[in-house]
Amino acid sequence: MERSKIDMLKGIPPGKIIGRELKRRDISQRAFASAIQEHSQTLNAIITGRRRMTTEMALKIESALDFDEGFLLTLQVYHDIAEYKNLCDSNSVSGIPNVRRCLFWDTDFDKIDWGKYKTFIINRVLERGNDEEIAEIARFYDMEIAMLESYRRPKTYSVNQTHNKHGRTHQEIAL
Repeated sequence: MERSKIDMLKGIPPGKIIGRELKRRDISQRAFASAIQEHSQTLNAIITGRRRMTTEMALKIESALDFDEGFLLTLQVYHDIAEYKNLCDSNSVSGIPNVRRCLFWDTDFDKIDWGKYKTFIINRVLERGNDEEIAEIARFYDMEIAMLESYRRPKTYSVNQTHNKHGRTHQEIAL
């Protein structure tokens, strides 16, 4: 079953789609804004995500770029939903769990959004944390330790190359 264009683009701000389409067609923002009789600053604010898409603007842009009517507004609604969910996730927890900072060596520990990135955090602690840290994450997210396992990502595969006694390369798949 083929996914619809909207399903594939859910959560992406409509401005990114507009910006990409203008670039693909080699049209400047200023020229396009002039063509649809809008201020270039308004169009730029939409493309950069500093401003929401209005119905009037969406209809002008959809017509000019030959998009289906309602396409950009539908993307705007899905983006708004994603933003709201992110805000809810961010506000769902407060404080910082008592885990080693080195578990998150690849990011700024003090800037982690513990609500928004809950799934990633649980995975990281399950993969690299000790028993006390796993218990702490369960406490922090108000979950049973056994429930954390449902967040675990499946193991990834790697390919190892070896050479047999005849000098031929042999590949093994390992977990």
